Amino acid sequence: MKLKVKLFADGAERSGMIEMYHNPLISGFTTNPTLMKKAGVMDYKGFALDILKVIKDKPISFEVFSDDFSEMEKQSIEIASWGNNVYVKIPITNTRSESSFDLVKRLTTSGIKVNVTAMLTFEQVKSILPALSDTKGAYVSVFAGRIADSGQNPLPIMQKCVEILRNYPNVELIWASPRELYNVVQANSIGCHILTATNDILKKLPLLGKNLIEYSLETVKMFYNDARIAGYSI
Repeated sequence: MKLKVKLFADGAERSGMIEMYHNPLISGFTTNPTLMKKAGVMDYKGFALDILKVIKDKPISFEVFSDDFSEMEKQSIEIASWGNNVYVKIPITNTRSESSFDLVKRLTTSGIKVNVTAMLTFEQVKSILPALSDTKGAYVSVFAGRIADSGQNPLPIMQKCVEILRNYPNVELIWASPRELYNVVQANSIGCHILTATNDILKKLPLLGKNLIEYSLETVKMFYNDARIAGYSI
């Protein structure tokens, strides 16, 4: 299957990131503090600078971690200085539900590339876009997987986001937190610009378009072989 949607790898394990860097299907990378904590990263800046020695020519997003906008701005300036391919992830609000609009506006006006993250509604995307009107390049990350986790269909929301972004040619929509490979097909079908996924999902890409009868037989063989290896008997 030929895909128009760009695929980003989402993670913070160095070996996995380097593996995906050498995969020609992967166009960029995203990280966040939770993934870095899970991967055992202790030195935030050290980790970032180390991975940027390898990933020099594909976009990569690193997130601020302050809850204070003035401190977020300082962190953003520092993070952006690490490389021309670096995007700074800014959450749509802080933990007190205060909008990051003014901060995003200041950063984009100063030429910093941002990735506005942790959004789950069309209204959130619409509200932040005026702050990105002067950007030379920005992402808006909508966590479609979390929308689905709430029992709602993310597709109509993502479609509306694609439509409104036609008026913002320098802003790209990221389909974030996918839960299965089929989300790649969905994102591609609506013209979403980017989908970012963990390595376990991205490694299933060769299955796209696979013959289902053949896949069924492989499944039967898997069950049979595993039972034989386990030495089961009745």
